[in-house]
Amino acid sequence: MITRFGDARDWFFEKRFGMFVHWGLYALPAWHEQILWRGEITRREYETLPGQFNPVSYDPERWLDAAESAGMEYLCFTTKHHDGFCMWDTQETDYNVMNTPYGRDVLAMLADACERRGILLCLYYSLPDWHHRNYPNQGRHHEMFGPRPGDEPDAGAYLEFVRRQVRELLTGYGPIHAFFWDVNVAELHDPSINDMIRELQPQALINDRGPGPGDYSTPERHVPPGHGFAAPTEACQSMGRESWGYRADEDYYSRLFLMQSVDRILAMGGNYLLNVGPMADGTLPKECVDSLERIGRWYEKVSESFRGTVPASHMLTATETHLFRYDDVLLTRRDNTFYVHAPAALHTGGIVLDGLDHEPESVVLLNDGRRLDWTIDVIPWRWKQRPCLRLRNLPVDEISDEVLVARIEFGHRPAE
Repeated sequence: MITRFGDARDWFFEKRFGMFVHWGLYALPAWHEQILWRGEITRREYETLPGQFNPVSYDPERWLDAAESAGMEYLCFTTKHHDGFCMWDTQETDYNVMNTPYGRDVLAMLADACERRGILLCLYYSLPDWHHRNYPNQGRHHEMFGPRPGDEPDAGAYLEFVRRQVRELLTGYGPIHAFFWDVNVAELHDPSINDMIRELQPQALINDRGPGPGDYSTPERHVPPGHGFAAPTEACQSMGRESWGYRADEDYYSRLFLMQSVDRILAMGGNYLLNVGPMADGTLPKECVDSLERIGRWYEKVSESFRGTVPASHMLTATETHLFRYDDVLLTRRDNTFYVHAPAALHTGGIVLDGLDHEPESVVLLNDGRRLDWTIDVIPWRWKQRPCLRLRNLPVDEISDEVLVARIEFGHRPAE
């Protein structure tokens, strides 16, 4: 069982599904958000891109429409990625969105929209900076290949710049609910910056990638092993396989794969942050909008299995028989109600819950509301074991494009 914070940060355990947004200058070349590190472009060439940045179709309301269509309740925005370009009206550097043909504070517009719509706003901030003269670029991963003429590498001076920018972000844009640091490859250390975040925005969680201890972990593009998390966790995944920022020729993940990923993380007790990369004009790719809407139709039907529930996949019987000996399923629980999740494709139309032997009052498939058959019996592959609950005739061929989730209601509380 994950221990809650016992303060305003506990919103994290109620609002489980959020949108990540990677948007910046890198949307213009439309190859990858790290094109300056991974691609064939110089810093001098890249730093001409602000003169071309003019997202005349940017409308944060449309972003929030897409987020809400998926069932998302919070949003994390990239205020400054590794390129060092700032997407808000910062007073600390001219390398920001105000000095573009667009000339408007896109973060302020987003923050206003989030407040109107009741979407919680979280902020991403990269510690590596490929533009700032004080950042100690030494050619480590996610860094430039060394300082350039005119740079003055100074970790202390750079951290003071970071502190001033973080203060701007946390005092000028309303309530901020999480601060997502990224890639502390230089091992910059100054816990007082996190202390400042907690003082200015007590409800804001801080992740584990910053200059001091954080509140939650952030596995990226993978599902950690096991059946549950021991500490607050937010997994993040992009809708495209190759990039987080907009990529013109992206290979997008299937909707089923994303549903499976969302279901597994949430059933394990974590949060899920699913990323979109807006195009240079400020609009979301149609592929992302369509996929979010499809994911949302599924999520609306099964979301009760995540709300107010706890992971129950660890449950063992008195004989120490594990639940998941035959079927790759996960359980969540609310009092006398269990939810069976099948984030991996089922091989048959039956699920054997090798560890539950109580007769349920009802078993319902949340995907379409049908009642499911069940029996308690001994099956051939476990003929020496006690009888167990088996769900029968699941529509694995009829419903093959979304994760199946079943609700099992018992008349009394099964043994722990």
